[in-house]
Parts: sequence; C-alpha cells; structure tokens
Amino acid sequence: MRYPEFLKENGTIGFVAPSFGCATEPYYTAFQNAMTKFRQMGYRMKTGPNCFLDEGIGISNKPQLCAQELNDSYCDEESDILISCGGGELMCEIIPYLDFARIKAAKPKWYMGFSDNTNFTFLSATICDTAAIYGPCAAAFGMEPWHKSQQDALDLLCGKTEQVHNYDMWEKESLKDEEHPLVPYNLTEPMQIRYHKGKEAHLTGRLIGGCMDCLVTLLGTEYDKTKEFAERYKEDGIIWFLEACDLNIMSIRRAIWQMKNAGWFSYVKGFLIGRPLCYGEEMFGIDQYRAVTDLLADYQVPILMDLDIGHLSPMMPVVSGALAEINAVENSLDIRYIWR
Repeated sequence: MRYPEFLKENGTIGFVAPSFGCATEPYYTAFQNAMTKFRQMGYRMKTGPNCFLDEGIGISNKPQLCAQELNDSYCDEESDILISCGGGELMCEIIPYLDFARIKAAKPKWYMGFSDNTNFTFLSATICDTAAIYGPCAAAFGMEPWHKSQQDALDLLCGKTEQVHNYDMWEKESLKDEEHPLVPYNLTEPMQIRYHKGKEAHLTGRLIGGCMDCLVTLLGTEYDKTKEFAERYKEDGIIWFLEACDLNIMSIRRAIWQMKNAGWFSYVKGFLIGRPLCYGEEMFGIDQYRAVTDLLADYQVPILMDLDIGHLSPMMPVVSGALAEINAVENSLDIRYIWR
C-alpha cells in the first residue's frame, strides 16, 4: 500500500470538484470561509477549474472535464494534498476518463472526500494501491467553530495523529441552509455503538469501503478489482467500513446481499457500519440493524453499527486501504492506523 506524504507547514491544499462543486449556497460561502481559515493557518490554496461550477448533471461539469481536473491535480507538483469540494450524484460517470495508470505512476497524494467520492477513495486503494481518506469535504471546514472531527481530519492529513476516536454526540437534523451556511453541527443525539454480539470488539485488518450507493454501482464493472485487493491483503484480513445515503432499508439489505454474493467479503475480519441517512426507518419489520446483520452474521466476525462514519455528522476520517487496529468497548471506538 502506498501512503502519501503528509501535509507540511505552509504546504498547498488543492481543491477539486469531481462531484458537486461549491457553486450554490450554503456551500459557496462555507467553502470560501474554509479557504480563509486555511490561509490563516499558513496554508496556500489551489482551486481546480470546476470548483465553483454547476454545469454538469449530478457533478460540477462534463465527466471528461471533471476527470481531467482530477487527473491533472493529482499528478501536478503544485498541490500537496487534495480535498474534494463535495459529494454529489454521478461521479461514477467520470471513471472511464480517469487515467489510473498515470495516477498510479505519480507520486502518491492524499485525497479526501466522502459519499460520491467513494468512486475515487475506493478505487485509489483497490486499483492504484494508494491510500485515500474517506472524510469531510471542503465546505465542512467552513463551519464556525470547527467540530473536533474537522481538526481530526486535518491532523490526519498533516501526520499529527495516527489515531481517531468516536465523538460523544451526533446530528440528526442539520440547521445549515442558504441563510446559515456556517452553522456548526446540531448535536442532539448521544452516540451509542450497536454491537451485533457482546459489548466490545478488538481486531486488526486492512480497511476498505465507503458509501454503499456507490459501491454497488462499481460492483461487476471493469473497475471492480475488489477481490484482487482482498487476495493481495489476505494475510492482513479485511475490515469493511460501510454506510448509506439514498438507500432505504431494503436497498441496504440488497446491497449487502449483492456484495456478499459477488465474493467481496473474502478474508473479512469485521464490519464497521455507519449510521444510514434513513436512520430509524423500518420496512416489513426489518430495521437498519437487521438489514445488515441478517446477512453478515454468517461470517462470525464483529459487526459494529451506528458509528461516526458517513452522512449523519460528525464523521471520523477513515483511511481507505490502511492497515488499522480497531478497539471498541461499549460506546468508545478507537481506530489506530498502521502505515504499512
């Protein structure tokens, strides 16, 4: 696994928009404030050509141009790391235009984003054998004040920490809107880890995963190198981190079934499941927990649910492709990254 160099003091943060750009509120103002805050910390900025555009369908621009921005930004020598402007809907359409051979040959560079950015954070690890961070997008760094999750993400990018911990509270309903673009998280819900069995889990393995909405779209395509990745790292074992955006309870269950029967879960050592955006819903007597445990229990490995991963903020930054040690006891979860 290739690990990029960490962001140095006074380094350059590059921003790209392979999914949505920050063209509309509240994202425009939040992104501008994020860059102001980074400048005040001494960092330089480099924005890609699509960062403030809204000219594509479900992404910032035409797929070819979004891919060109990412290809060029990843391989240039101007930016030290890349942070995606946002999530979106159809980043999958840029994949045929991504030059994975060029990216794999280039000096590795940290890329961070989540949701639709699974289309790169997942493929960076499975195709290019290069770690990427499933973490907050650019606009999240514009909030006032920052939540600890933003500082954790920056500290991880800077190499100031190799360990992240879950947070005490989470946001069920955001207060951010066009008139209030910089408001902090509306933390109303106590964090409570749901275990399939027991009240603790301890495991070490290679992390991989992301947003299931995107993962099942990639499954079975020519870009699906998941089984090869698992085979490559079978001695480490695989820890899957999964969460869902638009999928309802039955869609989550179908996604788990599809990944399971595609052979993706070979050598699995555990599952880390984030809170789904459809949190608390039930369909046909099935809730968000049984949507995954009914099918994953066969593996007889730890299944931890309702974690700080994904769309219901805050989110721990998760390094896709990294070897990690997971320690969970009751409502405490630590992820320690091992850079090999």
